[in-house]
Amino acid sequence: MDRLFKKKPEKKKGLWKRVVDLALTDVRVVAGGIDGESLEALEERLLAADFGVPATMRLTDKAEETLRRGKARGADALGAALRGEVAEILGVGNRRELAAATSGPTVYLMVGVNGVGKTTSVAKIAHHLVQEGNSVMVAAADTFRAGAVAQLEMWAGRIGADFLRGQQGGDPAAVAFDALEAAQARGTDVVLIDTAGRLHTNRGLMEELTKIDRVIRRRIEGAPHETLIVLDATVGQNAVRQVEAFSKAVELSGIVLAKMDSSARGGIVVALQEEFDLPVKLVGTGEGLEDLESFDVDGFVDAVFSG
Repeated sequence: MDRLFKKKPEKKKGLWKRVVDLALTDVRVVAGGIDGESLEALEERLLAADFGVPATMRLTDKAEETLRRGKARGADALGAALRGEVAEILGVGNRRELAAATSGPTVYLMVGVNGVGKTTSVAKIAHHLVQEGNSVMVAAADTFRAGAVAQLEMWAGRIGADFLRGQQGGDPAAVAFDALEAAQARGTDVVLIDTAGRLHTNRGLMEELTKIDRVIRRRIEGAPHETLIVLDATVGQNAVRQVEAFSKAVELSGIVLAKMDSSARGGIVVALQEEFDLPVKLVGTGEGLEDLESFDVDGFVDAVFSG
């Protein structure tokens, strides 16, 4: 195995329509040129749609350069130029399946702040992997919140995944170690390690996360094969600060964007890719176990520029 989460779900054409609060081709431009008022309107709309400052500046600069050089005439042509720029940021056509180990168990470390939907996202990923025919172990490295552990155990039972928990108040890194040992002994395909939700401003808890990561790396060469941060799609630019903080504790490989079916604005996808070169790999689209899908870059770009 070199990749997991290979199944391509049916495109939910209405999803990105609902979450992208932007129509770039509506920007007021005049054929063959652009004025300061038009650029300011574009900038405001991009920021309002959570594209973030770096991506917004890149796109407005692209708009000004394109029109000043006469490469685009009118709103449709400008939209096409900006579409190409967003596609370049996101890397249209890039593979976003989850990486897998060449031998031994594949290990995914799940991180994020409290209340973002991390435990539910772990359950959804486990469900999908089991449906693909993989044997899966879910390890609850949250040794303090008994309710969260019980919820995860319930999900694992429903899904048909093995489950491992630690002692109440115990060392989360020890849970990760025990899970990897058990997975190797049983020949388990994938281990999902769910860590406790933690505020990105809590230095002690972030150091704990670093320790978990270190133990995993020492126990299995090449692991964790993915370190996925779960973000709430509705929090906007606060997600940028979360990624920045967690990146200092562990080496993130991708994003699971939960609650994408809620009142999210899709520009955050571009902001995160532009600022951290960190791809959104999966998006949560509802409450059910089936409501998780690979991020459809082409569908997203189509929705942004559909006017």
